[in-house]
Amino acid sequence: MKSKKVSAKVRVREYLIITLASLLYGVGTALLIDPNNIAPGGMTGLSIVLNRVSPIGVGRWFALLNIPILILAIFFFGMRFTISTIYATVMISVFTDLTTEYFGQYAIHDMFLAVTIGSAMTAVAIGLIFKCHATSGGTDVIIKLLRLKYPHIKTGILYILTDVVVLVIAAIVFNDLAAALYSFISVVVTSFVIDYVLYGRDGAKLIFIISERPDIITARLLTELDVGATHVFAQGAYSREKKKVIMCAIKKRLSPMAEDIVREEDPDAFMIVSSASEIFGEGYKSYFDERM
Repeated sequence: MKSKKVSAKVRVREYLIITLASLLYGVGTALLIDPNNIAPGGMTGLSIVLNRVSPIGVGRWFALLNIPILILAIFFFGMRFTISTIYATVMISVFTDLTTEYFGQYAIHDMFLAVTIGSAMTAVAIGLIFKCHATSGGTDVIIKLLRLKYPHIKTGILYILTDVVVLVIAAIVFNDLAAALYSFISVVVTSFVIDYVLYGRDGAKLIFIISERPDIITARLLTELDVGATHVFAQGAYSREKKKVIMCAIKKRLSPMAEDIVREEDPDAFMIVSSASEIFGEGYKSYFDERM
C-alpha cells in the first residue's frame, strides 16, 4: 500500500491548527484547571500534582514527563507523527507557562467553570491536535497505541481508563477528596468532548422494516428523504413466507420522518430502530480516514 503524500500546504495548515490548539490547551490549563487544583488525568494532571511539591512550572513538568514517551512514539509511529507530537508538546508547555506567568492574575477560581469550560477547552484542543495526525504527548501517545490494539474502544473511554491512577495520586497529594471528585468530572467532560470532536454527530439510526408494501415504502424513503436503502431477502421462520426486509441507515434528524412514512403506508409493519454510533460510506465517514 503506497503512503499518501502530504502537500506542504496541508502540513502548514496542520501546524497552524496545532499551534492554535496548543494555545487553547495552555490557556484552559493555566487559567481554569490548574488554579482550582483540578488534576484532569494524563500528563497534565500529573504535572499539576508535581508542581505542588516542587518549584518547577506545570508546563515544564509537562515537557519533562513527555520525553520518554516521545522516544517510544518514534519506534511505533514514525518521525512525521513524532515530530508533530513533539511540536504540540513544546507549544503546550510554552503556552501554559507563559499564560501562568503573564496572565496568572486573571485566573478563574471557580470549580464549576474549571470542570466544564476548562475541561472543554483542553478537550477541543486535544481533538484538533489528533485530527492533525499528532497528539499532545503523554497519555495521548499511550491512547494511540491502545487504539492500534483495541480499535473498537473509543478514544474518550480509553482516556477515562488511563486517568484513574492520576486521580488517585491527586487525591493523596491535595488531601482533598472533593478536588479528586471534581477531577473525575473533568475527565468525563474531557472524554465526551474529545469523542464529539473526533467522531462528530455521525451517530445515526439503523432501521429494519418488514412490511407487505416494501417497494412503496422504499420508493418514498429514496425520493422524500433522499436516503439509501437495501433490500435483504429473508424467510419467515414460522410461515416460511419469503419477504423483502428494508434496511436503512439514516441520520437521527430524519428518523421520525422515516417512521411516519412506514406508519402511513403500512400501520401493521414490523419495524426495528436501533442506534448506530459510527457509519462509513457515502454521506458519512470515509473508509480511508485515519482512525484516532
